[in-house]
Amino acid sequence: MISTVRQFFEKHIKSNADKGNSVPVHSLQIATAALLIEMMRADSEITDVERNTVTDTIRTKFSLSREETDSLLQLAKEEIWASTGYFEFTSLMNKWFSYDEKVKVIEQLWDVAYADAILDSNEEYMVRKIAHLIHVEHRDFIDAKLRTREKADSIDKQ
Repeated sequence: MISTVRQFFEKHIKSNADKGNSVPVHSLQIATAALLIEMMRADSEITDVERNTVTDTIRTKFSLSREETDSLLQLAKEEIWASTGYFEFTSLMNKWFSYDEKVKVIEQLWDVAYADAILDSNEEYMVRKIAHLIHVEHRDFIDAKLRTREKADSIDKQ
């Protein structure tokens, strides 16, 4: 998994960063999308609702092309879950995202974790780990979790 993520990073993100002093917003979105895919794979089962949540988030919130979305989704299909190597992505976020954007990433990770209405301990661990790596304070981590759980609960009741 690490090598595939690293290859994707080199192709889509690092090459853009090396061309200038700033990383294009699009590259940051790709980094975030990669974390969302890893979130989907955090537990032992990838459900259709999780897959749809990731796909919808990638396409609508990040305005990625079909090719980029398909590339990221292909990573999730081809590789087995075995990685904790998020440094390439979280370091970009730490350098270029505002604090509010980092909190939004955590909320999007929670969206994926709650998509199947079952919060697995591996999913919670991953969100906690990413929050730590991108320096999101614990209270904001919890607030994002509660907002997402409330959204998930209201959808379940409908």
